[in-house]
Amino acid sequence: MSYKVGIVGATGAVGQELISLLVDRGFPFSEIRLFASSRSAGKTLEVAGNSYVVEEAKAEVFEGLDVAIFSASSSISRELGPEAAKRGCVVIDNSSAFRMDEDVPLIIPEINPDAAATHKGIIANPNCTTAVALMGLSPLHTEFGLKRVFASTYQAVSGSGMGGIRELQAQVEDYVAGKTEFETETYPHQIVFNVLPHVDSFLDSGYTTEEMKMQNEGRKILGLPDLRVSCTCVRVPVFRAHSVSIQAEFERPVSVDRAREVIAAFPGVELCDEPLANKYPMPADYSGKVECGVGRIRIDTAFDNGLSLWAVGDQLWKGAALNAVQIAELLHERNYWAFNR
Repeated sequence: MSYKVGIVGATGAVGQELISLLVDRGFPFSEIRLFASSRSAGKTLEVAGNSYVVEEAKAEVFEGLDVAIFSASSSISRELGPEAAKRGCVVIDNSSAFRMDEDVPLIIPEINPDAAATHKGIIANPNCTTAVALMGLSPLHTEFGLKRVFASTYQAVSGSGMGGIRELQAQVEDYVAGKTEFETETYPHQIVFNVLPHVDSFLDSGYTTEEMKMQNEGRKILGLPDLRVSCTCVRVPVFRAHSVSIQAEFERPVSVDRAREVIAAFPGVELCDEPLANKYPMPADYSGKVECGVGRIRIDTAFDNGLSLWAVGDQLWKGAALNAVQIAELLHERNYWAFNR
């Protein structure tokens, strides 16, 4: 069986990765249509050697499509996602618009694939750092029973889309040219040779919306409504792939050897944990890689029953485009297309 596929936000960083992944992974599409804002409509993009004109994303364009993968703003998803579903098109959404909607499953295929069967036309993709962190935490939760988490993220500029990538590139070039002051647009401060303890907007609590996603989305995906997470999200001058430092407390006695075993056996994860040989996951090694890397696994010295670990994953792939394509593959493999409109 083959499918008619639409991509909303096709001209963006994640949209470009979606196109490549659909082709490279052999997703069975018979037709592909590319959508974007009116500003980008009319551009030509290449898919598998063929040229396609980008169309403006409007409600009527979803008529006749089987699946649409959205990689646009939350406002666009909220406006057009229900319109697509109303027309019988399954929506896989990369934005935060529907993640916490109780009627919308939030899916990481390796962790909670069965939840996809309950969709009502819209399936949400998790936040990028949530996805990377949970790929390391999920097998440990199954083995030991996750109780609470402290985390610090090291997030690449790819998380800010093409704007973040261009800004870091421009500032690197300015630095090489001898400049000491840098133009900023995407970030409030220079990102080159700097770290910003600020990702997304601040809440009254002092946390950012990005930091709260780790707790709220983690609770939903793992089915742990009482999971407690304290997170600090940091933007770093890395082009691609996010890293997360994790300290986790568990219900049952932990073992480093057993933790390594369950991590190594978990689909979509690569154990990279030989610190004495300087082998541990790094963004440079996990950019453009399907698997997330997990290493630096050790007994936590602050928790009575805890583990510390380090997880790395490609923000544009497992944190966004790859996970969305894997959801489409899951729907295909299990025939989860039907839903109540």
